[in-house]
Amino acid sequence: MVLCDVCGQALPSEAAARRHLQRPSLCRRQPRSAPCAAAAGSDELRRHTDTARAEPGPPGCRRPGTPAECPFCGAAAGRELEEHVRARHGHLLGAPGTDTGNGEQLYECPMCSLTCTNIQILEEHVDLHLEEHNFSEGGNISDLELAQQLQTEEDERQRSEEEKREREEFKKLQRQYGLDNSGGFKQQFLKNMEREVDRGRMQPFEYHKRKADMMESLASGIDDGRTKTSGVIEALCKYYQNENKDVRRVWLSAGVDHFHSSLGDRGWGCGYRNFQMLLSSLLQNSLYNDCLRDTTLIPSIPKIQSMIEDAWREGFDPHGASHFNNRLHGSKAWIGACEIYSLLTSLRIKCQIIDFHKPTGPMGTHPRLFEWILHYYSTDNEGGAKVVCTSKPPIYLQHQGHSRTVVGIEEKRNRSLCLLLFDPGCSSQQMQKLLNQNNDGTGLKVLQKFVGSLKEQQYQIVAVDGVLSLEEKAARCHASQVLTSEKIP
Repeated sequence: MVLCDVCGQALPSEAAARRHLQRPSLCRRQPRSAPCAAAAGSDELRRHTDTARAEPGPPGCRRPGTPAECPFCGAAAGRELEEHVRARHGHLLGAPGTDTGNGEQLYECPMCSLTCTNIQILEEHVDLHLEEHNFSEGGNISDLELAQQLQTEEDERQRSEEEKREREEFKKLQRQYGLDNSGGFKQQFLKNMEREVDRGRMQPFEYHKRKADMMESLASGIDDGRTKTSGVIEALCKYYQNENKDVRRVWLSAGVDHFHSSLGDRGWGCGYRNFQMLLSSLLQNSLYNDCLRDTTLIPSIPKIQSMIEDAWREGFDPHGASHFNNRLHGSKAWIGACEIYSLLTSLRIKCQIIDFHKPTGPMGTHPRLFEWILHYYSTDNEGGAKVVCTSKPPIYLQHQGHSRTVVGIEEKRNRSLCLLLFDPGCSSQQMQKLLNQNNDGTGLKVLQKFVGSLKEQQYQIVAVDGVLSLEEKAARCHASQVLTSEKIP
């Protein structure tokens, strides 16, 4: 028998004492006051005793970050503990156990002092200790690494989805504003005519005739006039002279033709059609003959696109030009007030952009817009006549997603105001009703817009007022590179 010098426990052999001392956690009592001389059976026992006394902290504990120790030899084994135990101390697992006196061998676990009666059971038990050790050594780190990996993957997935969503939104906006390289007026015209033929709403011979007319129009740069309705202003003048219900006074613009969208520009061509309306009025006014000597007929939409590109090349609105990559021809790009301003100014036509950038009335209305238009038409036209046919050109009116042409304004008997608008979305059939001599005013509803009808967040108008000299044109070209609109507070 050998006594442990640390806790005084009686051990059956020196081999058991070595195992006992190699794992200080097995010593469950405080050191004795005096070492037992009988326990000092060998130098090796004394060395292990010293090692046991030097073991810091509570039994089995070690400072964080220190490598794991082998339960047999105390060597630092780290994460390779299991491999170390099996390679260096596998024979100890199979060493003879304690004899109980009745021929039964007991095998003590070197890690927790559990006693087993079968060496295979002990090996399995020690394996569980080793597995638990490996988990405690690497489990937390692995969990952290796994969490970081999962978070990284989630961030990458969200970033990928966000980029995909942004690309889709950008493509949607490109399609919406005609910047998706899907072709222009010609391609859309042919595609829509083919669809009409497939649906039985157009005969093949009509398809070929209209295709030939379209190609001729594109070659000449002149609008084919198929969507034009003339004489509406004159018809309105006669109607209001006989109307005695609720109109106190009405001011009408100079003569203007109505143009509506066609198969080639439906969905995106309103800005071009409104320019055609404005130009049709200017061509009837001798004041603008010199400015328009190279534009004696209404240009087609592709031609208008080329004219705007020419204005950009002169230096007008470089910021707007960059938005379209300096190219409109062959596209279905929407245009707005800035493009109309640049084109008119490049033709030496004096005009201004007025920006009504926020509502000025209750319920999101714009009464100041109506007041401005009334002042535009009534200035120099203050006579007492009920119907005033002015020499003023129509006004280009723009809001988000659409534009129209203002051709007059009504003042009701209760002093409320009502705009008269030509809309490119109105068909020739609707406009033709206004030419009827027996017009009872019902068709007028397609033109009338009261204050409560215009409730977009922002409106812009382009108003024409004379001719520019070459010096004034150059000055406006320079100014348009800095500021192109005046804001109404």
